[in-house]
Amino acid sequence: MRVAVPTPRDVLSVLDRAGDAVEHLLTAAPRLMGLLDAADRVLGDVQALLDRIEGTRANADALVARIETPVDRLVALLDQVEPPLTALQPTLERLADTTDQHEIDALVTLVDHLPTLVDQLERDIMPILGTLGSVAPDLHDLLQVSQELNEMLAKVPGLGRIKRRVDAQQSADADDAADAT
Repeated sequence: MRVAVPTPRDVLSVLDRAGDAVEHLLTAAPRLMGLLDAADRVLGDVQALLDRIEGTRANADALVARIETPVDRLVALLDQVEPPLTALQPTLERLADTTDQHEIDALVTLVDHLPTLVDQLERDIMPILGTLGSVAPDLHDLLQVSQELNEMLAKVPGLGRIKRRVDAQQSADADDAADAT
């Protein structure tokens, strides 16, 4: 195998090319420095973005931790309410289908009047209802005395005719009232 020995012209050619290479290297150095600066800025931007992402993740973790208890309570409440609402669903659908606006307005009016109505019931009606148990025997006694009085009056001379006239008048009044309705 033969080894080629470089000639002076080969050496000058290599030196000339080496000079060109050094010159290209020296002209590329500022561009290379600019690229390194740009890469450094990009790395800084990426680091800032990663810091913001980490902050967002920390905020999301804090939010999840904050709403975990209310969500658990809400789930427990929904678990309790679901069976009755499921059972009431057909009734609620029927009510929604059959309720007119004027009925809703009437219901709202009724609810508006409930406090006054309850006060009047407690103040006026409830005391009367408490005494109704004693009214029936008293009314029965009053009816019995009235019948006895009628029997006694019927035995008084001349009152029989008056009684018949009063009975006829009451019968005519009852017929007029029935015709009017």
